Amino acid sequence: MLHTTCYFVFMIEAVGSVHRSFRLSAATSALLDELAEVSDESRNSVVERLLGEAARTERHPLVRFRAGAAGRREPAIVGTRHLVRQVVTQLRAADGNVDEVAEYLGLPARTVRAALSYYVDFSDEVDDAIARANAFEADHRARWEREQAALA
Repeated sequence: MLHTTCYFVFMIEAVGSVHRSFRLSAATSALLDELAEVSDESRNSVVERLLGEAARTERHPLVRFRAGAAGRREPAIVGTRHLVRQVVTQLRAADGNVDEVAEYLGLPARTVRAALSYYVDFSDEVDDAIARANAFEADHRARWEREQAALA
């Protein structure tokens, strides 16, 4: 049986990027090519995103990533509809009371703690997502108010 190996070199396109070289199976390389093609992302972007998400998932097993309505991928709590940013927002509103938030959201306290643990490690990312969501909500609220005024 012939085992084919592909070498893959990518550059993380961010401040402080690092050039790495990996040996991948032909099957994995083909999957990456397919993902890049259907997502309109570069192969490097796909690999950067998947490796970043996988490393975070290893550290935080109750967190997975899913695409939101705007196409952005956000960390979510496994087995729930809740995004990490939503749980963190509720924790802030409840002055950090995990049990209160767990009851309010109908989640086990360990799940709320998992979101908090993710937040501790990646607070800048989650804070940015919260800010984007708040801006989106404010924009839509203002639009709704203008529509209501137009109907009056």
